[in-house]
Amino acid sequence: MKIRALHLAALLLAAAPAPALAWGNMGHRMVGQAAMEGLPAAVPAFLRTPAAAAAVGELSREPDRSKGSGKVHDSNRDPGHFVDLEDDGRILGGPRLDALPPTRAEYEAALRAVGQDSWKGGYLPYSIVDQYQQLTTDFAYWRVEMAAEPRQKDKARRAWMHADRVRREQQVLSTIGYLSHFVGDGSQPLHISAHYNGWGDYPNPNGYTTAKVHGPFEEAFVGANVREPAVRAQMTPFKSCGCAIEKRVADYLAVAGAQAEPFYQLEKAGGFLGADPKGIAFATVRVAAGASELRDLVAEAWTASAGVKIGWPAVSVADVLAGKADPYEALYGRN
Repeated sequence: MKIRALHLAALLLAAAPAPALAWGNMGHRMVGQAAMEGLPAAVPAFLRTPAAAAAVGELSREPDRSKGSGKVHDSNRDPGHFVDLEDDGRILGGPRLDALPPTRAEYEAALRAVGQDSWKGGYLPYSIVDQYQQLTTDFAYWRVEMAAEPRQKDKARRAWMHADRVRREQQVLSTIGYLSHFVGDGSQPLHISAHYNGWGDYPNPNGYTTAKVHGPFEEAFVGANVREPAVRAQMTPFKSCGCAIEKRVADYLAVAGAQAEPFYQLEKAGGFLGADPKGIAFATVRVAAGASELRDLVAEAWTASAGVKIGWPAVSVADVLAGKADPYEALYGRN
């Protein structure tokens, strides 16, 4: 009897010690690079270069590349790549995706109340919000140093500020890389579903596969069939939510989660065997959704960074940009 190619690949991956990697190296690289290539002109010029796009493409793989570093490392971080959304919109019978508690501590308490925890249910929404907020702060530091550096009359202070701005540019790329990874995870339907690797122990009247199809889809199938030009062609126009980041992230993840059953329908029809055009189209649109969302979040973080405070004692970005405050002590520290 012929074993279906996707299921055979699943068996091979199941035997490997490494966990499944969302979108694999190729998919995550495409999310990061395509997003950077689509950034609007409003963001800093150092981000709109081929070198920056390539760097983010590579850095977007880091949260997966560090897996296997040790029990403490992996047990803390692995659940940050997914969220097990059930068919009723709840996370393992606990909070709804569209009504998540504001902090991970409160999220954990809500899951504990129904006999679950965030190690089982995952905490991907918080991973994305966390990195978005970090990027907003990184941009804020860059803004004040870019504005204040030429105003510094003290040569030593000006030299330090210049060097720190260069360091901050590297930090920005690293943060975008991590944000890219988790946003990419969030466009993969199996990362937003309790049916994350086969339909699982749930009612299954449609006879969806219970085989371990997660890894073969996102790694082997995407790597063999999805290409960046096609991803760029499927990216949506920039969209500003005009809402809190928490709502934007929940809405984004809900769209991906809704594609979990269509994935299983397509798998049942053989859509992920070989180079089936229907399977390729499905995967390409999902990778493009990640690239579009990352592009938008980078642009939103840049805009938001003009309205925050940074350093200690805290200084307003707006005051520095207006020439009303010297941020040196807030950045370097008081001697």
